[in-house]
Amino acid sequence: MHDVVIVGSGPTGLMLAGELRLAGVDPVVLERRGSQELAGRRGGGIHARTIELLDQRGIAGRFLDEGTTIAAATFGSTALPLGSLPTRHPYTLALFQNHIERLLLEWVEELGVRIRRGVEVTGVEADDGGVDVVLGSGESLRARYVVGADGGRSMVRRAAGIGFVGPDATRSSLIAEVQVTGELTQPGKIDERGVHGLHALGDGMVRVVVTEAVLGPNTEPTLDDLRRGLVEVFGTDFGVHSPTWLSRFTDATRQAESYRKGRVLLAGDAAHVHSPTGGLGIGLGLQDAVNLGWKLGQVVRGVSGEELLDTYHAERHPAGARALKYTMAQSLFQKADPRQEALRDLLDEVLGVDGAGPLVAALVTGLDVAYSPGSNDSGSGHPLLGRRMPDLDVVVPNGTVRVFELLHPARPVLLELGGPPLDLGAWAARVRHVAANYDGAWELPALGNVPSPTAVLVRPDGYVAWVGEGSAEGLTEALGTWFGAADA
Repeated sequence: MHDVVIVGSGPTGLMLAGELRLAGVDPVVLERRGSQELAGRRGGGIHARTIELLDQRGIAGRFLDEGTTIAAATFGSTALPLGSLPTRHPYTLALFQNHIERLLLEWVEELGVRIRRGVEVTGVEADDGGVDVVLGSGESLRARYVVGADGGRSMVRRAAGIGFVGPDATRSSLIAEVQVTGELTQPGKIDERGVHGLHALGDGMVRVVVTEAVLGPNTEPTLDDLRRGLVEVFGTDFGVHSPTWLSRFTDATRQAESYRKGRVLLAGDAAHVHSPTGGLGIGLGLQDAVNLGWKLGQVVRGVSGEELLDTYHAERHPAGARALKYTMAQSLFQKADPRQEALRDLLDEVLGVDGAGPLVAALVTGLDVAYSPGSNDSGSGHPLLGRRMPDLDVVVPNGTVRVFELLHPARPVLLELGGPPLDLGAWAARVRHVAANYDGAWELPALGNVPSPTAVLVRPDGYVAWVGEGSAEGLTEALGTWFGAADA
């Protein structure tokens, strides 16, 4: 009997495996690929909140060292400066998926995560006591919980009978990494079909994106398909040959009706797919993983009841739906059309109004995500409740420490900031208690400065579960809600 089986070792599966190990659980990851190598560099890029999550685990530097930071995002054709966002990471990090996976793999291997490769999962059958994971070899594994992190065509999702709903595709594009013999006459263009791009990668290799004239079939494209598309758009196929990666993607938008069905859970692309416009995909999956990991870990260890897993869907489904709406809106501007250009021009004017741009920037970067505190909170209306904890420099007896450093072990933290003394009682072994001082401003993305609390209870994923405003009112209830009953 395994505690947790994770199907898929993409970015989401690896991040979840690391989070579970930090939570004291021993997961096993099942992966079809014989190695972590990807055919091609794939997509890439993560936004500020996702970088913060990596920072909360002490590994952001590994990614920043290998990528390129860009201090702006766009919506329509409007540049959204990110430099003024209240975060240590006011930028997007350009880094291809193959590097993101490699760096996450290094981390989880350091944590001792087990990965079984060359394994095809063909079935998932859940009952009240656990889940049977059927492999193509005929072998069957038994687990208490299974998490499908196996992509947009998730076998786990289909086997669990979870609906995948949303708007159908309206257009498709071919993407490839190929060798060329011809000269690249232009980097790309936008026409009535869509966006077309040519990006030299070095050593004669070129990354090609071309929007198809009509919606392509749900089959793997061929090199002839790519050549034909290039000739139609550019008048030449540039002598493309020897592809290392060739695929088709669409603007279809789908979201799982439920992120949890009993002992089966979904995360990443298995839970949501969308147009790659805006570069939200990898980040959404990593945010799913960090939200789910500590919760599933507490349930497996018997600290919390299964009802805690319901908060995973309750929090991440709305957050995912909002992000999907953004990608659908952004994808409208991916072709030349007079009506869409008129809308784009109007948006340029609207986003130029003071305060409008930062609101959209906070959405794009994920910094504005706010989880409903639920019915068992302190009753506080403090704007910190349910939002990400700012990475403040707080003063402790032996010096200054960043809040995100306190979160490296993925344990909850009660940060006491000069109010009345607080007692964790039965939760003292589960929650880290830190007494500190902080005299600076509390600034939240999209909201600005908020009143300074006297204490905050921070979940392992960095979101605020309780706010103290001069008393301990509601603390016991919040501890019980998020970190198990007192006698657990």
